[in-house]
Amino acid sequence: MQLDIDGKIVALSEAGWLENLDEWTEEVAYGIAKNEKVELTDEHWDIIKVAREYFIDNSTVAEPRKFSKIMKDRFGVDRSSSKYIYALFPYGLVKSANKIAGLPRPKGCS
Repeated sequence: MQLDIDGKIVALSEAGWLENLDEWTEEVAYGIAKNEKVELTDEHWDIIKVAREYFIDNSTVAEPRKFSKIMKDRFGVDRSSSKYIYALFPYGLVKSANKIAGLPRPKGCS
């Protein structure tokens, strides 16, 4: 699979994960989100930014429980539950939000 972002071809895996993490941009995120049938809003971007910050700081993606705690600390209890995240990203944090955020595919995730 691939995305055409303003004439630049960006390679994706068969499952839609970014092949070269260094190619991630907000425009790439919009392209991946379109493939995932997610229309990005400010709330989506809050999750994407937190997920990317965690990855940059820790060299790994956040486990859902840890991510929920970070979201609770930053945005309050109403924006930290898995129900809230699934409402925004139908396939959840690990499979959908991290994919759109241009993070590596976790082991065992299709």
